[in-house]
Amino acid sequence: MRLEGIDPRRPSVFCALSVAEVCGYRLRLHFDGYLSCYDFWTNAGSPDIHPVGWCEKTKHKLHIPKGYRKDKIVWMDYLKACRLQNAPKKLFRNRSPNGPVPKELQVGMKLEAVDRRNPRLVYVATIADIVEDRLRVHFDDWDDGLDYWCDVNSPYVQPVGWCQENGRTLVAPQGYPDPEKFSWTDYLEATQTNAMPAGVFNTRAPHGFLPNMKLEAVDRRNPRLIRVATIIDVDEYRVKIHFDGWDHKYDYWMDADSPDIHPIGWCDVTGHPLEVPYGAHDVKILPGQAVCPTPGCRGIGHIRGPRYAGHHSAFGCPYSDMNLKREATLQDRLRDQTGTHLESESSHSKSENLRDLNFNGKCEKISSQPRLVQQAKCLKIKGKEDIDLDNPFREYSAEQAQRVLHRSVFMTSMSAHPFRDLPLGWEQHCKLLPGVADIQASQVARWTVDEVAEFVQSLLGCEEHAKCFKKEQIDGKAFLLLTQADIVKVMKIKLGPALKIYNSILMFRNSQDVTEDDVASGPEARR
Repeated sequence: MRLEGIDPRRPSVFCALSVAEVCGYRLRLHFDGYLSCYDFWTNAGSPDIHPVGWCEKTKHKLHIPKGYRKDKIVWMDYLKACRLQNAPKKLFRNRSPNGPVPKELQVGMKLEAVDRRNPRLVYVATIADIVEDRLRVHFDDWDDGLDYWCDVNSPYVQPVGWCQENGRTLVAPQGYPDPEKFSWTDYLEATQTNAMPAGVFNTRAPHGFLPNMKLEAVDRRNPRLIRVATIIDVDEYRVKIHFDGWDHKYDYWMDADSPDIHPIGWCDVTGHPLEVPYGAHDVKILPGQAVCPTPGCRGIGHIRGPRYAGHHSAFGCPYSDMNLKREATLQDRLRDQTGTHLESESSHSKSENLRDLNFNGKCEKISSQPRLVQQAKCLKIKGKEDIDLDNPFREYSAEQAQRVLHRSVFMTSMSAHPFRDLPLGWEQHCKLLPGVADIQASQVARWTVDEVAEFVQSLLGCEEHAKCFKKEQIDGKAFLLLTQADIVKVMKIKLGPALKIYNSILMFRNSQDVTEDDVASGPEARR
């Protein structure tokens, strides 16, 4: 069945979706035209999904499925041509009982908003969109991937001046000339915008959760599963979840009104499987059955998302120590496709009047990870000596270039970030691995498990290790993500063959980068 919905990694983007799996009251949704590794789970009553035609009716832009040749998707033609079925409107949630947002609210109004990923930070923000009873909050001059949807009574949105009244630090927009002396009066005047009316904010009632209460919660490291859980801590608007029988290193905080926590008995009523607490019973292992070595894990799910239904080693386990620090978050298909962020007009637009505030106009948009580094210093405008996170292949001095060249030619393993303008190192590696030179990463990413195994077998001295890749079910995309440590420590391949395999992977990656650099080497691409 087809429907329309919000991309969880890009809250500003509405997409064509299909139901890939139904489990109780939960759905695994698939982006039309994209790989299944981007699939995600949600509740059937989620406010983020809508029937076919909703975007056209509400004047929201619907992102065209990858491979669809027309500029605009016409659902009737699309469904007919592909012999598809749309999800009936009766299956979607009705309007919120709270009704629409107050009429005083308008898109473009300013407010102060908490960063949900790091509640200690509060940012200058804008109402970027309004849908029924919800707002889309956008942090001014930050990437749209950081936006989030919430209702007017959310504790994460506050009126202009809230930080000053409560002794909190307000993070100014990127490029603001003196962030420590941010002035709402000057900013509203410069941007020709209005503040969100303070009268529409209502304090949400306390959630009522207490430590030691039991519930059923979605495992965010493995979202297809719901586990028996205990609340071990609470704050004003959040609860800390512990999965019964599991180590406390898997505990995490979540919003008290999260759609991923449910009362006991919810799974039974909705027909969703509930995972038995680890240690409650012994797992029966059949003779010859491959078992994940992580305590408590039954081999369900994969660190790389819904594309793989299971795993039988630490390499693919969402709970293994090697993957513990690796966030089991959804992959960003739009960034993977273009190599850049997809940004809406709101993230680009700046009023001409901002020039009066000496905005330099050169501040680059960064994602959530580098943004969190600003906890110690609320805002740091990028200077000449700062590391350029978006351009690690910046120009080197002659001395630096010589060092990189020396490492490239004489070190056993090829650098993971080679200098693109040094052809000698590239040629040296091409001579050592002749079968790799003409293959690009985009081709490798489409390889099947058998094709990866066949390639490894073709490398001199690596023939016997091809079966390891087949056993681990490593396809082209997973192959490109492997590190030298993965090959040596996890797959137990000796250093010599491992270096040859890893160097091949780096060659594939580099060939893709060289191609992209050649395309972008025209006068318009160089700044």
